[in-house]
Amino acid sequence: MHIVSFSNQYHCAVAPLRHCAVEPFLLPLGRFYFVIMKKFKRYLVTSALPYANGPLHIGHLAGVYVPSDIYTRYLRMKGEDVISICGSDEHGVPITLKARNEGVSPQVIVDRYHAINKKAFEDFGISFDIYSRTSNKIHYETASEFFLKLYNKGEFIEKTSEQYYDEEAGCFLADRYIMGTCPHCGNENAYGDQCEKCGTSLSPSDLINPHSTISGSKPVLRETLHWYLPLDKYEPWLRKWILEDHKEWKTNVYGQCKSWLDQGLQPRAVSRDLDWGVPVPVKDAKGKVLYVWFDAPIGYISATRELTKEWEKYWKDSETKMVHFIGKDNIVFHCIIFPAMLNAEGSFILPDNVPANEFLNLESDKISTSRNWAVWLHEYLSDFPGKQDVLRYSLCASAPETKDNDFTWKEFQSRNNNELVAILGNFVNRTLVLTNNYYEGEVPARGITNDNDESVLKEISVIRTNVESAIENFRFREALKEAMNLARLGNKYLADAEPWKVVKTDPKRVKTIMNIALQITANLTIILEPFLPFSMEKLRGWINTGKVKWSDAGKTDLLGAGHQINKPGLMFDKIEDEEINRQIEKLLSTKKANETAAAKNKPSKDPVTFDDFSRIDIRTATILEAEKVPKTTKLLKLKIDTGIDVRTIVSGIAEYYEPQDIIGKQISIVANLEPRSIKGIESKGMILMAEDKDGKLVMVAPADKVSNGSMIK
Repeated sequence: MHIVSFSNQYHCAVAPLRHCAVEPFLLPLGRFYFVIMKKFKRYLVTSALPYANGPLHIGHLAGVYVPSDIYTRYLRMKGEDVISICGSDEHGVPITLKARNEGVSPQVIVDRYHAINKKAFEDFGISFDIYSRTSNKIHYETASEFFLKLYNKGEFIEKTSEQYYDEEAGCFLADRYIMGTCPHCGNENAYGDQCEKCGTSLSPSDLINPHSTISGSKPVLRETLHWYLPLDKYEPWLRKWILEDHKEWKTNVYGQCKSWLDQGLQPRAVSRDLDWGVPVPVKDAKGKVLYVWFDAPIGYISATRELTKEWEKYWKDSETKMVHFIGKDNIVFHCIIFPAMLNAEGSFILPDNVPANEFLNLESDKISTSRNWAVWLHEYLSDFPGKQDVLRYSLCASAPETKDNDFTWKEFQSRNNNELVAILGNFVNRTLVLTNNYYEGEVPARGITNDNDESVLKEISVIRTNVESAIENFRFREALKEAMNLARLGNKYLADAEPWKVVKTDPKRVKTIMNIALQITANLTIILEPFLPFSMEKLRGWINTGKVKWSDAGKTDLLGAGHQINKPGLMFDKIEDEEINRQIEKLLSTKKANETAAAKNKPSKDPVTFDDFSRIDIRTATILEAEKVPKTTKLLKLKIDTGIDVRTIVSGIAEYYEPQDIIGKQISIVANLEPRSIKGIESKGMILMAEDKDGKLVMVAPADKVSNGSMIK
């Protein structure tokens, strides 16, 4: 999209219709359209608050913080009034669980990881205006005020429900404090909110043989009072606001929102029975805190209040554009729940865009903190000192913008050696070394230019426009590729012009060539600044220029004749195989340790009586049909011939079996399991599976074919 100034209040844009970010008031011109777009006075950029129960890894960076930083740096270079807000999310059950396991208070945990992550962000060059935390006093005040505003307006539903209670520990149990057997895949370590083996969302009442993770005892149901936000009340408004007014949102964001809305929204509790968090600020709420999903996004507001006394102009003025940078696991909270909260409160603006990314995998495996399968930021900074920009570049170039993507150490090495060193570093080095050799570092005057010179000079402006368009539309991979095209342009220009040969026969011509190469170099310090801030600062030192402005990008007279440059060093150096192999070996060691841990046989369960066992009806059956359950990644819908009847079973085995490969396969099932509704499908039974040492599920089947319905004893 090409944007030019139109007036103080509006932009005039020329863009393909599919890129229009407004309800179109359009004047057609071929396949292009003129669109009148509002120009905002200021920008509020928020980045998902990282959870303070562990360090940052590359998945966090690629999904949220690198794109957020690129966008913020770009806006600052344009001279926009912009603030970048982030901080630690310091409440919730995982933190209390970690604290309990370590025998310390939750405050000790959050203090530890807040400090680690804050320093890692700073060392990595993520330029937040504030990195706050939700355990701060100002956050408690802000969250309490927000709750009370909704409470006094009658926006909440008060409801008494039965929840699990640990009689030995004397407390109600949050979902993550309850474990049991997953009714879908048989995983014995499923949590009360989700089975991490098959990925199915659960409620504590779904678990078979639930037990408390605090005392190990079987919990009992007790009544407890909580407050609920009636999301169903806001569903018609959300449908219009998202599905009609924000069709320009990324397809992955828009699609997930539509899926949630199509399923129908339900009231959601805003309080929990816990002793760690923001206390519910009403009478008779002892032992209750604000649910972390309600509490955390208010952290953006409290951090802004902490940053500036003028915080309201960023949150309550329609002239402000708010953009949330998040990962896909936070889409529902930032696109549906938080906007519903803001709408209910009534005085806040709503997000203009939520450019969420998908997940980044590591060496073809899902990043997992529990399995230590990650590249941790603080470890990277120690292992690769001075190479912040290499990781920033690699993560942006491979960003999971529209689908999950993979980070590999070999690709990281290739990005550095074949792109940063061989393209960008090579062009800069040749240009500055030749200038120092030929003119003692003084920029030569540009003489008569030929057609190729003029074409190259015009291309600088085109590249600037392409980069700007891609950043404005949150396509950061494309923006980086376009920015690197400027270095490619410079390399090709020098290779074609061959100043090292021409200098012997036409020294005047070489002055023009080197002047143009230096203008490209100066433009690189602007166009690549949002992506590679450390390297561009180094380059500005070499060419002896100061602070850069985006408005200067594309100009071809940035370095005047006679301007003195300095002697360059190496912008990037090659990463050798030995360094990469060390990182790969570290991961292989982690993988081996995980396999060893998984291979250990679990102790047998408590004894059961023969009568108890005899009530379980295990039979053979044959799979007649198999298909994936829509909008899930791990569930298969199976049509089963049990010899007694033909029934449907939903099973979390899609990542291990393709539907077409298991049709006709004989299996073993629990035939008398109570039916359950899974994703709206009634599932009658459970397939027996064996879990291999690497976590793979394998069907348990008779060695020889037997009649369907044969009982397994």
